[in-house]
This record gives sequence, C-alpha cells and structure tokens, in this order.
Amino acid sequence: MATGGSTGRESTAGLGSPFGKSRSMAFPRSVLAGHGVLGELGRSCRQFDFPERGAVITGPRTTTLAGQRAIGALRDAGFTIEEIVAHEATLPEVARVAARATAAGARFLVAVGGGSKIDVTKVAARDLGVPWVSVPTSAAHDGISSPRASLHDPASVASISAVVPMAVIADTSIIVQAPFRLLASGCADVISNVTAVLDWRLATRLRNEEFSSTAATLAEYTAQEIVDHAALIKPNLEESVWIAIRPMIMAGIAMSVAGSSRPCSGSEHLFSHALDRTAERPSLHGEQCGVGAIMMMYLHGGDWKRIKNALHVIGAPVSARELGVRPEEVIEALVQAHRMRPERYTILGDNGLTREAAERLASVTGVIG
Repeated sequence: MATGGSTGRESTAGLGSPFGKSRSMAFPRSVLAGHGVLGELGRSCRQFDFPERGAVITGPRTTTLAGQRAIGALRDAGFTIEEIVAHEATLPEVARVAARATAAGARFLVAVGGGSKIDVTKVAARDLGVPWVSVPTSAAHDGISSPRASLHDPASVASISAVVPMAVIADTSIIVQAPFRLLASGCADVISNVTAVLDWRLATRLRNEEFSSTAATLAEYTAQEIVDHAALIKPNLEESVWIAIRPMIMAGIAMSVAGSSRPCSGSEHLFSHALDRTAERPSLHGEQCGVGAIMMMYLHGGDWKRIKNALHVIGAPVSARELGVRPEEVIEALVQAHRMRPERYTILGDNGLTREAAERLASVTGVIG
C-alpha cells in the first residue's frame, strides 16, 4: 500500500563508500487548489488506487461546512466511508481516532478541517501505516502539507514527526468562509519563516548543523510571497485565499525537503510555544509566531520593520495588546523561549535573554509599550 513514506532521513552507515550518505524525501503526489476542487476528492483517491474502505476525520463544525460533502464525493466514487468527529490535537485523541478507524476497517484517511484535525489525522495515519489526504477548511498555519504535527498536553506543545499527505485538496471557496483571522494567522506563520531560516543558518555556522539550501530557499520564497502580496490579502476575498494558500503548501514541502521543521520553525516559534505556557489566554499560533518574528529579526539585525508592516497590512497582530496578552507575559515568554527546545540552536543562544534584555527588545520593537 502506498504511504507517505520517509520524511527525510539520512544515513551514513554500511553503504560501502567514504561518502555514504543517502536521503529520502516524500512529497504530496497531487496538489489541487482553487474554487470547487473538493469535488475532485473521490476521483483523486481513485487515481491513487486506495482500498475500498476509508475514514473522513472532521470536526463538530467542519462536518457541516465540508465534511459531509467530502463523504458524499468519496461514496459517489464507490468508497465505503466512516465519519469520525475529532476534537483537540492530543495523543489520547490520536489514539481514539486511530482505534475508530481500525474498527471501521479504514485503509486510508481524509482530514477535513482546520489545523487540529489535520494534525490528528497525519499522526493517526503514521501510527496505522495508511495514506491520508489533506482537505483544509481554514488556513491558520503551514501544517496543511507538512510532515510535522503539533500535539498538545496540559503543560506543553510537542512538534512530532508524522507523514506527508498523498494529496492536498484546498478548496478556496470553502476556506474563504472561515474567519479571516485564521487566514491572517496562517500568513503570519509563513512570514515568520524568514527568521527561522536565519536561525538555521546561524546554527550551521556555530554548531555545524546540517543545512539544506533548497529547503531554506523554498521557505524564504514562501515568506517573500506573502510579504510582497500583503496588500492583496483581505477579508471575504477568495483571491486572497488563492494568494496565501500556495505559499503555505510550499512551506510544508520545504520541511519535507529538510527532513525537519527547521526551515519554518526557529526562535519565533520558541517564543510562541513559551507564550502558550506563560499567557493566561494565548493567541493563535501563527499570530504569536508573527509577533515573535518581529522581535527575532531585530536580534538578527535585519529589517524587522518590514515584517511588522506586512503583518499590519494583512491585519495580523503586531503587539501584545493586539494578541490579547499582557506585556509581562510577553517578557516572561522571551526569557523562557530558549528552554522550549534546547536541542534547537537559535539567535537566543544557550542561555536566552535576561529579563532586562527581553523588556528592552519588546519595547524597542513596539510589541509592548
């Protein structure tokens, strides 16, 4: 059975030569983006020679918006489909969904929903060893096509390896119906790739970390696309979804090329993960990454004002007030950020920022004040 395969492993052992390196990369076999493409779901799954039984993983709200349509398209194509309503992206929920899919005899999965439903599905597909298809109903972050998933527990958020989808079917006529805040958050997440790549290059210079220029270039390109077209990304405009969704999908591909989340996750993501812990009411992941990118670009000595302006034009938050968090929560997150993933070297270094440095950074960039 076809599966997502490896997400980028490298080996140096037993290949019989001094060079001895190998890498495998997996990408979506099909990407459909545009108006009304959900209708192609059944045909696409037939082209992949999927087995007869599958499951659609959707949410309590997205089942009405698109889940039932997806099930109908698959059944019209001759598949036997089980609907599974998923909730928060946690390991227990992944286990529950996987058990339901197994009980139904599902040999492929289709995720129809936002980021949490896609994350649950990609990990369940990994655990079951079956292929899956991504059908996003919103675009709040760049996980639509990536082999990484964010799973939550009461104390933290873990980024874990999963499998890439066999196909991405992004129907812009559906995604435009989601609150614009979600699309703006997804754009902010992609814009933050610029600081993620800077961190990656820094780790390569100082820690000799493995680096992929192809993955880095892809990630930088996606960020540049959003920044260059920021003025065209507006509420209730399907063309805006079209502009934004392609870079989001390509960001996921950049992670597949790298074999890790490195090209799209650096110090700005560490800040976001820390803010999830320190804030009483955290904001959306992409929104927090965008604000983090403003501050981390300042630390890198880059054009942080350009990032801030692009986020402002799109309508994404650029300050603690707009995020809905307190200044002291931002400062605490900056102080704690380097501890979120100690193995991932960034501009924050091994020891992180002092409280005084964090307060000055947030003040100078206008995040607090």
